[in-house]
This record gives sequence, structure tokens and C-alpha cells, in this order.
Amino acid sequence: MNCKLCQNALPNLLLKPAAPANAAARAHIAACDLCAKDLASLEATLALLDTWQAPALSPYFDQKLAVHLREQLSAPPAGWFERLRTRLLFNTGRHLRPALAGAMALVLIVGGGSFGIANFQHSRPVQVSAAVNDLQLLQKNEQALQQIDQLLDDNAPAADSDAAPPQS
Repeated sequence: MNCKLCQNALPNLLLKPAAPANAAARAHIAACDLCAKDLASLEATLALLDTWQAPALSPYFDQKLAVHLREQLSAPPAGWFERLRTRLLFNTGRHLRPALAGAMALVLIVGGGSFGIANFQHSRPVQVSAAVNDLQLLQKNEQALQQIDQLLDDNAPAADSDAAPPQS
């Protein structure tokens, strides 16, 4: 067992030192001074915690706490930023729900309205005369015929497999 695995096993070794699963950790601690010091330090900490006693509560603790809370709640915060911070930190968020619903409705109205405006701007098709339409078709056909002529051109050099590759 290495020191890292032993460090992970120390809590189990403190709580149940005689457990059979801790045999390897006990053997490592017998051989390793650093891990033995760590175990002794943890044992000393647990012994100190065992001696600690919680202080007794005052019989008027609840009343004093309630008075202090009322004083803190009634005192206004220092500024507007402090009021906003306390409102956001200590409230449940129910006061924000109407504002959030209104903001979402506004986003939907603006988004839907802009979508409707964008669709209604081009609702009427542009009227093109028959002569312009025919000229556009002829131009498209002419371009297609030029492309076909370029593909079928016999004078165009064919890709030869015997040709040398370009030098770089």
C-alpha cells in the first residue's frame, strides 16, 4: 500500500481500528513514519473534540433572537443597491413572477409582431411584364448553352495520365 491509499484509509482506521479491511493500512503505518504522524495527529484531534462541551443556552435566547431579527428587518438598508441585494438574496422570488411573465409576453409580442411584419412586407408579388420575363428566360438559356459548349469543346486539353505532376 502506498501513502496516498493509506491517507484515504485513515478515517476508517480511526473509526474501526480492528476491522479486517484495515490490515494493509495498519501494516503500512507500522512501516511509514509520515503516515504514523498523520494518524497520531488525527487521533489527537478526535480526542480534543471528545473533550469539548457545548455551552448551555440562555433561557431567553429565543426571545433575544426574535427581538434582534425584528430590529434588523425594520431597519432600512443603506442604499438602493443594498435594498435590491437583500431583496434578491432573501426573498423567495414570488414578487418577480409578474415582472417575468410581463417580460416574456413582451418578447412574444415583439417577436411575433416582427415576424408578421416581415411576412407582410412582401405579400404582393412584383408584376413583371411578359417581355421582361421572356428576356430573362432567354438569358438563362443562353448561359446554359454556353456552359454546355464549354464542356463539349473539343479543343479543351484533356487530362492525360501520362502528364507529369506539377513540380513544387
